[in-house]
Amino acid sequence: MKKNLLISLWMTIATTIIFGLIYPLLVTGLAQLIFPHKANGQLIQKNGEIIGSTLIGQGFSSPGYFHSRPSAAGNGWDAANSAGSNLGPTNQKLIDRVKEDVLTAQADNPGTPVPIDLVTTSASGFDPHITPAAAEFQLARVAKARGTTIDQLRAVVAGHMSGRQLGFLGEPTVNVLELNLDLDQQFPMNKQARAQ
Repeated sequence: MKKNLLISLWMTIATTIIFGLIYPLLVTGLAQLIFPHKANGQLIQKNGEIIGSTLIGQGFSSPGYFHSRPSAAGNGWDAANSAGSNLGPTNQKLIDRVKEDVLTAQADNPGTPVPIDLVTTSASGFDPHITPAAAEFQLARVAKARGTTIDQLRAVVAGHMSGRQLGFLGEPTVNVLELNLDLDQQFPMNKQARAQ
């Protein structure tokens, strides 16, 4: 009995050291060495300050920016509440919110069908991407706010479009933060328009 207890104790200590310390440190070190940008969360810097990540969505409300999907993560994209709403398709709260979001979106494009990703949340509540259809839907509003043409904006959106993974998985997407940062470079707005 005593021998079995000692073997169990040594096995616990050995596996804790190997899999709880050595393995995580080795994997972290290799990730930092091989692809540090991805290992550190694909952070985006502007003027030496971290302003976001290509992996985590942010809310944009100014008419001069492309808007992200709605977030179910509380008000203000609260990272402490990262999750989907878990409301079923017949839940009245979800139905009312989607109807309200559709009416808000159609104020910019009356009579145009609203792409589903502009009125539904993602599972995490922080999806950084929208569909090409959602970007196309917003072109007129953004072009007007930035004083440019829809065709010029369409070219910028096309430059930020990612295709399907491995050519067949998922759908094409547009990263909203990267697109909006590029717009600020190519078609800057004055500070007053940005704050609206």
